[in-house]
Amino acid sequence: MIDENKRNIHYFEADSMARLFDSLQAWQNENEKRFLSICIEIDHDKFCCIALTNPTEVVITDASGAWKANVTTRGGLYVNTQLG
Repeated sequence: MIDENKRNIHYFEADSMARLFDSLQAWQNENEKRFLSICIEIDHDKFCCIALTNPTEVVITDASGAWKANVTTRGGLYVNTQLG
């Protein structure tokens, strides 16, 4: 698993919403990743953003917590089809 993928929280700030947007867009273009969610607030005179990216180490379980599927490091989906 790629170590960089374990860090999925990012912070951005700018003095205008337009500059914050440009910063977010530049980060996405450079890193070729999508944001899972973002939260923008005004802190004093800055527009501040905490953004989450979608990690690939997601594991899908059933209600009991038993492993059912996961996303591989190459982005593929592996599904455990064994019942039990």
